[in-house]
Amino acid sequence: MRCYIGIGSNLGDRHRYIKDAIEKLRSAEGVEVKKISKIYETKPVGGPIQGDYLNAAIEIETSLKPRELIIRLQQIECQLGRVRALKNGPRTIDLDILLYGDERIDEPNLKVPHPRMFEREFVMKPLREIMPGQPYESL
Repeated sequence: MRCYIGIGSNLGDRHRYIKDAIEKLRSAEGVEVKKISKIYETKPVGGPIQGDYLNAAIEIETSLKPRELIIRLQQIECQLGRVRALKNGPRTIDLDILLYGDERIDEPNLKVPHPRMFEREFVMKPLREIMPGQPYESL
């Protein structure tokens, strides 16, 4: 299944966290990284006062089911020191499933397409880079 993952970091060595997350995805069983967008620096949206983010998007092919994929992404976040102490708070790394093929999923803790992605230029800009010409309004 072709999937798109949003990635962001605004704590510590942001570039290193993004690079490490991508490497962990590359080595994850059932995941093949196909494309990686440029990294963009962005202002935080919502949440407490915090530092700027680095954001990117990744295209993967995966044999993992959506729930398996989100668990794997959360394991990578945990390995890279993510602490979920404050909603929309600063983080070492953030990995979100943006799109999982053309599936629509509405389960507790798993919504695909990502419910706020179309409102967030920091998600859409890197996604448009690796998914050019897509009719996003049809998603």
